[in-house]
Amino acid sequence: MATNKTVFFLIGILLIVLGTSMLVPYALQIVFDEGSHSFISASFVTIFIGILFILANLDKEFRLNLRQTFLFSSLAWVMIALFGSLPFLLSPQDFNFSEAFFESMSGITTTGATIIEDLDNSPKSILLWRAIMQWLGGIGIVVMAITILPLLKVGGMQLFKMEGPDSTEKILPRTVEVATIIISTYIILTFLCSFFYWISGMTIFDSVSHAMTTIATGGFSTHNDSIGFFKNSNIEIVASIFIILGSIPFISYLKFAQGNKQVFFKDVQIRGLIYLLVFSIIVIFLYLVFTNYESSVYDKIRISSFNVISILSGTGYVTDDFGLWGKFSLIFFLILMFIGGCAGSTACGIKIFRLQMLLIFLNNQIKKLIYPNSVIITKYNNQKISDNFINSVIIFIFTFLFIFLIIAMLLSISGLDFITSISGAASSISNVGPGLGDIIGPNGNYKDIPDVSKWILSLGMLLGRLELFAVLVLFFPSFWRN
Repeated sequence: MATNKTVFFLIGILLIVLGTSMLVPYALQIVFDEGSHSFISASFVTIFIGILFILANLDKEFRLNLRQTFLFSSLAWVMIALFGSLPFLLSPQDFNFSEAFFESMSGITTTGATIIEDLDNSPKSILLWRAIMQWLGGIGIVVMAITILPLLKVGGMQLFKMEGPDSTEKILPRTVEVATIIISTYIILTFLCSFFYWISGMTIFDSVSHAMTTIATGGFSTHNDSIGFFKNSNIEIVASIFIILGSIPFISYLKFAQGNKQVFFKDVQIRGLIYLLVFSIIVIFLYLVFTNYESSVYDKIRISSFNVISILSGTGYVTDDFGLWGKFSLIFFLILMFIGGCAGSTACGIKIFRLQMLLIFLNNQIKKLIYPNSVIITKYNNQKISDNFINSVIIFIFTFLFIFLIIAMLLSISGLDFITSISGAASSISNVGPGLGDIIGPNGNYKDIPDVSKWILSLGMLLGRLELFAVLVLFFPSFWRN
């Protein structure tokens, strides 16, 4: 019989991994003589607590039933964000607890919202830790999206279930098997991205840091001006390519490795992502042309392409303050924030496949009005789709928008203006990072918003990253009953 011991045992393992990761930025503290030992202290505490979790929860059988899997999915992210905030709390930069937790949650959920005002002069150890947090969060959500969320049947994610046992009791061995291939792919893409950044003009430190946040579609940068700091079109091209590679389903890489060489061309969701990107880039390009935006045709194409790819994927890198382009661009980018990338990738938002399913549903409803007696068989990627599956997708989209409105309302009550509240809510639940307006826009940050707003946004990041229901189910008393 599965017990919560397995949950806390696994969390102990994650904390040890997290604590060990802190030793990398500690090495930078020594190399650059930053005069602080915050990372070794945070590492010791994290590893020590992780060992205690493991020793206190040893059991003969390690299994997860449905309830324990839901609990693990949410608790793991909260605990990692909590202990990941220790280096910020102990650093000389004077973070308070709300700021440290916000920065950590933003990192592990690959959101990219930051409270650090001067990135250019921040310790390199802190900048690297932010990148590591996003890199770990990216691989974490990919593994969850392929091995755990489909079995929990969260918002239609069962469409992406790997072939194998359907029982949640088999989650652990399946996770280890699939995660090995996924992590290998993830590391290879990160290495390639770092290499191409380096040969395009970045320093080794910048190339490694940006590669980790690019593949994770997280968006944390080492400079105040983000990718725009480099003023290098080659770097923007590299970033765009690897953001797209991080935004497509990692299950496609698995299928490609298994011999399906056409998977990237035949997958409906990947095609949908490319079509949407091309359409959005054309729209923004034409908008910049008609508004006489001061730049060459090439620059208009470059600026449109990079910012559309960055916002749609939820990465949040910026090269230009699109808040100054006009009101249409604000509304358009707000819509792109909601959509996001592909399911099973590091990207966030509602996801391409849910948008496609909604369009299929609307098309079927119109057909039923025209042909009342017709029998319509719904398929997606050559898989037959049941009405229950479509219902779960529609419910997810409705819940996503409803929670967005609640978060926006709470942010407004906490003292934020309308634009900041709306865009902050969209940015957090879609895990994008930059919002709109003067405060949290592309050239701003979240430093000056009230602490209560930071906690509201942190909850929004968690809900958006874990597909809503994996968190919401924990608040129902019936969930805790045997």
